[in-house]
Amino acid sequence: MRVPLSWLREYVDLPATETGRDVQAKLISAGLEVETVEQLGADLKGPLVVGQVLTIEELEGFKKPIRFCTVDVGQANGTGEPQEIVCGARNFAVGDKVVVVLPGATLPGGFSIAARKTYGRVSHGMICSSDELGMGEDSTHGIIVLPPETEVGKDAIELLELVDEVLDIAVTANRGDCLSIRGVARETAIAYGLPLRDPALIDVPAPNAYGYPVQVSDPFGCDRFTARTVSGLRPEARSPLWLQRRLQKVGMRPISLAVDITNYVMMELGQPLHAYDRSSVQGTIGVRRAQEGEKLVTLDGVERTLHAEDLVITDERGPIGLAGVMGGANTEIADHGEDAENATTEVVIEAAHFNAISVARTARRHKLLSEASRRFERGVDPAAAAAAAQRTVDLLVLLAGGTAEAGVTEVIAPSAPHTITVPADHPDKVAGVTYGRETVVRRLQEVGCDVYGQDELIVTVPSWRPDLTDPNDLAEEVIRLEGYENLPSTLPKPPAGRGLTARQRLHRRIGRALAGAGYVEALNYPFLGEQVFDQLGLDADDPVRRVVKLVNPLSDEEPALRTTLLPGLLGALRRNTGRGGHDLALFETGLVFHPREERRAAGHLPVDRRPTDEEIARLNAALPEQPRHAAVVLTGAREQAGWWGKGRPADWADAVEAARTVAHEAGAELVVRKGRYGPWHPGRCAELLVVVNGAERTVGHAGELHPRVVKALGLPERTCAMELDLDVLEEAGDGIPMAPSISTFPVATQDVALVLDKPVPAAEVEDALRAGAGELLESIRLFDVYENAEQLGEGRKSLAYALRFRAPDRTLTVDEASAARDAAVALAGERTGAVLRG
Repeated sequence: MRVPLSWLREYVDLPATETGRDVQAKLISAGLEVETVEQLGADLKGPLVVGQVLTIEELEGFKKPIRFCTVDVGQANGTGEPQEIVCGARNFAVGDKVVVVLPGATLPGGFSIAARKTYGRVSHGMICSSDELGMGEDSTHGIIVLPPETEVGKDAIELLELVDEVLDIAVTANRGDCLSIRGVARETAIAYGLPLRDPALIDVPAPNAYGYPVQVSDPFGCDRFTARTVSGLRPEARSPLWLQRRLQKVGMRPISLAVDITNYVMMELGQPLHAYDRSSVQGTIGVRRAQEGEKLVTLDGVERTLHAEDLVITDERGPIGLAGVMGGANTEIADHGEDAENATTEVVIEAAHFNAISVARTARRHKLLSEASRRFERGVDPAAAAAAAQRTVDLLVLLAGGTAEAGVTEVIAPSAPHTITVPADHPDKVAGVTYGRETVVRRLQEVGCDVYGQDELIVTVPSWRPDLTDPNDLAEEVIRLEGYENLPSTLPKPPAGRGLTARQRLHRRIGRALAGAGYVEALNYPFLGEQVFDQLGLDADDPVRRVVKLVNPLSDEEPALRTTLLPGLLGALRRNTGRGGHDLALFETGLVFHPREERRAAGHLPVDRRPTDEEIARLNAALPEQPRHAAVVLTGAREQAGWWGKGRPADWADAVEAARTVAHEAGAELVVRKGRYGPWHPGRCAELLVVVNGAERTVGHAGELHPRVVKALGLPERTCAMELDLDVLEEAGDGIPMAPSISTFPVATQDVALVLDKPVPAAEVEDALRAGAGELLESIRLFDVYENAEQLGEGRKSLAYALRFRAPDRTLTVDEASAARDAAVALAGERTGAVLRG
């Protein structure tokens, strides 16, 4: 929200010495986030004056149209002679009043003006556009043409209010009242302890039976609708300069008088309004829910198919506007322009209050965010609707010569003001500071609340603060107005000697182990779009597809909480490869979210005491299941080439080894088998299992991604990945990683080469050898894979393993090592059909 300091001063008598920076500090102390203070015209220096175009000569022979003009600037140039100026714009004519910058002046951006020869003539200054003066966008996109009554030679800096300070406030979702000059002025008045001249406190005529007919069929969606009619608008009427400049300073573009007035009142009071061309509205104006499939062309020229939950404004023909979002093109105010005969001369003013949730959902459903929807979804003062309509009528009468018709329509759904009962010392308990009843009552009254009672306060919330719903909200108001900076810094006092939990230590060990193995940690947002499941090739009934959806997501493209870490990691991999990274190894440990079978609503926890175990248990039962996962992704070279030899590309075995590294830190025995699942290549996918309570459980998968997945996600070829469920892994492990035992006795090494069918996984052979070798086996390593149909036979392969045997208490004999080797080979032959080669 952009707030010009000059506009703010109309409602609060700030000291003349107060600058925008001073007001910024006060508002920040009161809890508003004032991001910047823009200094308009800080580097602008005159002479900048009003001139009248006397003659225009068209210069020929140039690539673009060029005009040589003489302009009367009065005595501003010191001589009274016409000023000769070369200009390329064409939206002005002889007799028009324009803004002229004379030699010696400086325009925004440090652009100095001097007499210079151009296009064969000497130009003594410039005829200015709004962009050149830093005024912002206007509807002309060219030279500023001033009203005919503007005095020649008048200082244009003062006339156009070019010097000002504008506060840019980042308004949070709960403070819709601050999306208006009125709301910010109220906060400023409280911060300075000054009275507020409320622009909404104006005389409003009572509703009567002569107003424009309105029928509200959905009082929940629209609990207040005010309609006023103004006729006899002058077709030639234009928005005055002061109105255009105020709109430009708050970031809006002047369009036409009627539209500019509604926008001005919206920025002033915070109440969105809409003006209908009365000649285009047929019959009674209605408010109802749309019929599924109805069509409406909105003001942006887009035909929209309406949803049954959309709240719409209608006449006898059907929808004429999306309530609280955007009006329809069929009742648009006709711009006066050159077609004065068809200009709008009679308007119906709508000032209504719509349900915040309904407006927010409609705006997001149609991807149509507007200034009106931005305010309605954050909360608009319903009591200001009549005042906003009256203010609009007054300005139309004043500036367009219109006549306010006597009829006043006001449809109001019965409602009672919101009342909160709160102990007088509740803010003290929340803040840990003793404010006292008098301070609490005074601060709440400054906000606009009516307060009664002694120890137990009965607080009636003002209509412009719908965000105040419970005692904690009132406590926050007292605390912020008393100053967050005045709260004491109290450090918590945890019991000594506890340190990290075993689970926290495990997660840190895993992170350090993966970082030590060459992986870089990547932290990603925990959101995803459900289309990624199709890209990953998951089955339709895969449990990973069951997601928890957010009611108010940060992005409509990612409305769900993640059930797997892979989409985020693969997205990070894709971004890095797109920026020139080729050899990448990334990891992440984080929570994933699975919906519970039974959905429960979470209750509010108290803030003035520790929640009970039952309250915490109920809250946890309402939350989704949140297991912690670990995942890695790899692409490019795993080992770099150099003088030491050839490098090696990352492959599926590296992903499996990363899983083994994680399992080792958890003290768990990882079982690796050939697998087939979703995003992984069916021939290069390992299923990862652990034994929990005597039963095997799958904890994840590792390997090379399927080519279809690689193509769908735009990844490098042969990208590999691994993902593990750390909670199950922790359950399977003993929690204490075992240090390697160091024996003083020598090792006995035995090599075996086994011939078997190609489809048999090497992991099954290794498991059989390990089981058959017994306790003497220290380690086993596959060091060669050989395939030759002539020597081994069709469909056969040879796997060569190095077996290391060692006893903890003696030196093994050759016979003992050979016996252990033979037992291992025998069991491998029994389980897999392997035979010794040669």
